[in-house]
Amino acid sequence: MQFCGGLGFVMMMIMLVQDKQSMNLYNAEGHPDKLMPNLKKTAQTICLMYNGFLIAGTAAYCLAGMNLFDAINHAMCALSTGGFSTRLNSIGEYNSFSIEVITVVLMLIGTTNFAVLLLITKRKWRQVINVSEVKFMFLLLLIFVPLIASSLINGLNMGLAEGLRHAFFDASSALSTSGYSSMSYVSWPPLAIGSLILIMLIGGGIGSTAGGIKISRIYLMLRIILKNIRKRLLPTRTIEAPYYIKAQGKTPIDTDLEMDTTGFVACYISLFIIGTLLITITANCSLTEAMFEFASALGTVGLSIGLTSPTTNAATLIVETFGMILGRLEIFIVLIGVYSGGTALKQYFTRRASRI
Repeated sequence: MQFCGGLGFVMMMIMLVQDKQSMNLYNAEGHPDKLMPNLKKTAQTICLMYNGFLIAGTAAYCLAGMNLFDAINHAMCALSTGGFSTRLNSIGEYNSFSIEVITVVLMLIGTTNFAVLLLITKRKWRQVINVSEVKFMFLLLLIFVPLIASSLINGLNMGLAEGLRHAFFDASSALSTSGYSSMSYVSWPPLAIGSLILIMLIGGGIGSTAGGIKISRIYLMLRIILKNIRKRLLPTRTIEAPYYIKAQGKTPIDTDLEMDTTGFVACYISLFIIGTLLITITANCSLTEAMFEFASALGTVGLSIGLTSPTTNAATLIVETFGMILGRLEIFIVLIGVYSGGTALKQYFTRRASRI
C-alpha cells in the first residue's frame, strides 16, 4: 500500500484510465510536470523508474546484510517516503552505518522530483545540478544537519561522529517525510526538536512521493519575500524578471505562480495551526509535542515524539488521520474532488427532476 501510495492514487488511476479531469487531478496531487508528450506515457515512465529504483535498493540492502524480505519492504517504504519498518526500532535496530547510508540515498531519491530523476537516469548531471529545488534541498541539509548535530552533542553528550550520524539520518528522514528513525526523540533537546518540526513542515520535492509544503514552494516563498523587500528598496523604475530553474529549464516567477504558491502555503500553515491546537486539547499535551505530532501527520512523515502510540485516545487519532489524508492529497485535490462530486450529484438530481 505504501509503495503504490508513494506514486499517488491519481497516478495509479491514470495508468489504467483517463478522463477530462485527469490533468486537473494530476496537477492537484502535486505532480506539476509532464515527462512525456501525453499523460499516460508520463505515468508509465514514472512507474518504470520507480520500480527500477526498487530493484536497485533491494539489491543494495541485501549486500549490506539485510534478508530479502526486510530488504524489499524497507526499499519500498524508503522510496515511497512512507517509513514503515519490519523492525520495532526502525532502521536504528540494525545499528549499521551502511544500511543507514542506503536508506538516506533511497529517501532522497523518493523526495526528488520525478522530472529530475528522469534526468539522472539519462545521466544529464549538469542539468540536475542546476535545478533550483535540488540546490535548495542540499542547502537545507547543510544548514540543519550541523545545527541538529551540535544540539545532540551538547544536549545528549554524544561524540562528534555519532551526533553527525544521527543528525544526517534523521534530518534526511524528516525532510524527505519518510519517517524512518535511528533513535527515540523523547530525550532530544528543544533545538533539535524544533529543527525537525521545521524540516517536516518544509517537506520534500514537488512532483515526488514526499509530503509537506514542498521544497520548491518554500524556495519560491523566499524569492517572493526577497522580491517584495527589493521592491521597497530599489527605485520604482527598476524592472525585474525573476525566474527559477526546473528540470525542463528556466521558468518565470509570474503573478499566477506567486498566487498559487502563497495560497497553498497559507492554507497549509492554517491547517497546521488548527491541527496543533486541536491536539493540545484532545491529548492534553504541551504545544511543542502537539506541533511535532501534527507536523508529522500533515506532512505524512510518521515520526513521533512519543505522543502517538497504541494507547493514544480516539479524538487525537481522528485529528491526525484528517491531517494525513489532507497532507497526502495536497489539500486542493480534496476541494476538486468535493466540487466534482457535487457537480455530478447536481447533474444527477437535475436529470431525475426533469424526468419527473
